[in-house]
Amino acid sequence: MSSNIEVQRICQHCGNEFTARTTVTQCCSATCAKRAYKARVKDSKIESSNAETRRIKAQPMEELKNKPFLSIAETCKLMGISRRTVYRLIERGELITGKAGKRTIIRRSDLEQLIFDRPVA
Repeated sequence: MSSNIEVQRICQHCGNEFTARTTVTQCCSATCAKRAYKARVKDSKIESSNAETRRIKAQPMEELKNKPFLSIAETCKLMGISRRTVYRLIERGELITGKAGKRTIIRRSDLEQLIFDRPVA
């Protein structure tokens, strides 16, 4: 069964105008269709790679959210502040710390209390 319709279209790949013989034709030629397919495959591979990179970058942050005790460096990373700011909070007594050997640790509950129970200035 052949079709007698002729629809003016613009190729999705090269942008040239062409006459389509079906309503679903998107490209002007087989060459453009192959190139468009390769571009779609390439874009999907890039997107999946970027998604994997985002997942890997977010993984340490998820691990930090589940730990009951944090080091100074982990606290900085979790809160997005500098080491000096964390030490200032400790010096002012706003953040309670403990020692595990030489390592300074901060209870996660104390950190959350500092953030959420603080009055707005």
